[in-house]
Amino acid sequence: MKPTSLARVSTIALLLLSSFAASGKSEYLFRNGQLVTMVSPEPIRADLLVRDGHITTIGPDLSASPEAIVIDMKGGYLMPGLAEMHAHVPAPSQGQQYRDDVLFLWIAHGITTVRGMLGHPDHLTLRQALLDHRVAGPRLITSGPSFNGNSVSSPAQAVEMVQAQQAAGYDFLKIHPGLTLAEYDAMAEEAGLQRIGFAGHVPVAVGLSHALERRQRTIDHLDGYIAALVPDPDAHGQGARGGFGVGLTPHVDNTRLAGLVQSTHRAGTWVVPTQTLLENSWSGESVEELIARPQNIYLPRNVLANYSRRAGSTTRNELGPKFLELRRRIIEALHDGGVGILLGSDSPQYFNVPGSSIHRELQAMVTAGLTPYEALETGTTNPARFFGLEEEFGRLKPGLAADLVLLSKNPLEDIANSTTIEGVMIRGRWMDKRMREVGLADIARRNGGSLPK
Repeated sequence: MKPTSLARVSTIALLLLSSFAASGKSEYLFRNGQLVTMVSPEPIRADLLVRDGHITTIGPDLSASPEAIVIDMKGGYLMPGLAEMHAHVPAPSQGQQYRDDVLFLWIAHGITTVRGMLGHPDHLTLRQALLDHRVAGPRLITSGPSFNGNSVSSPAQAVEMVQAQQAAGYDFLKIHPGLTLAEYDAMAEEAGLQRIGFAGHVPVAVGLSHALERRQRTIDHLDGYIAALVPDPDAHGQGARGGFGVGLTPHVDNTRLAGLVQSTHRAGTWVVPTQTLLENSWSGESVEELIARPQNIYLPRNVLANYSRRAGSTTRNELGPKFLELRRRIIEALHDGGVGILLGSDSPQYFNVPGSSIHRELQAMVTAGLTPYEALETGTTNPARFFGLEEEFGRLKPGLAADLVLLSKNPLEDIANSTTIEGVMIRGRWMDKRMREVGLADIARRNGGSLPK
């Protein structure tokens, strides 16, 4: 690791830190608005006081010290910060500027916690730098490098990787496709001994039922669910499993779904649907429509060109809408069956621009049958419960971290209002609307464009 990789503070972090330092304050009073506390499904009219990075008091007509910064919410709605539970933090090889831009895009869109699903040794240092506010960005909870068919060649090597990643200090293990059943079982057994969880994909050789038996912590992308709904998925060829089972859609036995829901709930496994990632491939949008999305202005041109090439080579067929509707039914059934749903969009990834994609994922959860409040739970209280950090973040409650998003409109009336962001607080650091716009405009200009109208 180069010693300079995190030695200097990022440009956008300087903007945030200099603003904080210039004020000489660590106390903020939010007043004249409503609080979406995520303790109950109704907003309340109250003020909220922040001191030294934590919420200290909630109530009517609060007073603060003369040094406090008073933020007039102007009738807006203050809610907890969101989590992106399937994030890909850029690796050092992708450049520090790109990494800093991705981190800023997340917080500028109200994301104050991310679960990194493709870890790198550099991310261990970054995790602490983010907590120390030396780099501007969300709280990071990270996996190590993934366990997959290329990185693991034997059960013994899987055991060694588990031991090495636990010793290095990663928060959990990431599973990718390609593991044999013996390799997966060796990993799972050692993970239990080392007290470290594992999450991600379901290798074909393992299958959903076995992954649930092994208490995989999360199943991401609904991987394995459609195959598990088909009596004999192998009879339809390996190609039918591609795209998380799109080719298996016509062969699903819907009577199996209730049992899968019960098995998932019994295992205590959580699900991260990343529905928007699949919608990008199968909704029927043309390449031109995908490229024309206004949020693409924040992507480097080479990244957007890569997405465009992939879109041009994607086979789109009549199964797409049926496949997406099937996934929505699975999401609704899992939610109704008490399975924990976690908000994740897999960003940055195939036309899922960091930050904005999580708001599209919120809309996807509502389209799948969740209420706006339930959709918000997947990105606030649910991640806190999943991590066992309910007394750290996820709600507006005294003692919790001041991870806050100020909206001009009520997201409980229309989930699309989650995008009406007036400011974001990251563990006590306030980014107002002007700072947010300056940071976004800087990223857009650097990538050869301007802000979308």
